[in-house]
Amino acid sequence: MRFHTRKWVKPEDLNANGTLFGGKLLAWIDEEAALYSIVQLENPKVVTKYMSEINFMSAAKQGDIVEIGLDVVHFGKSSLVLKSEVRNMMTREKIITIDNITMINLGEDGKPKPHGKTQIEFIEDRLKK
Repeated sequence: MRFHTRKWVKPEDLNANGTLFGGKLLAWIDEEAALYSIVQLENPKVVTKYMSEINFMSAAKQGDIVEIGLDVVHFGKSSLVLKSEVRNMMTREKIITIDNITMINLGEDGKPKPHGKTQIEFIEDRLKK
């Protein structure tokens, strides 16, 4: 799992229990998945189609720093399937796992468009082309 982003849990991110609100965490994951997919597919028109079962395993509190990790599971014809794990950097505990986040590559018409990708590309690989 590659951890790409860190977020600092602030008062506005908390639920009534004083821990990180699940909806806020899911929004962070969705944004990270979109950014990752846009870079991988080289297209700013990428949308989330599906998220599988979400497994909350522990909580984060105000002041904690969480890391969002993503890995590619599969390259489809017009999709990119990712998995995600978020961990608490302070306690080293997993906070959440999501086994399947399906992102769809769109064309100018807003419909799914084949992306032609078959593997992860890193910036240094693109610079060599």
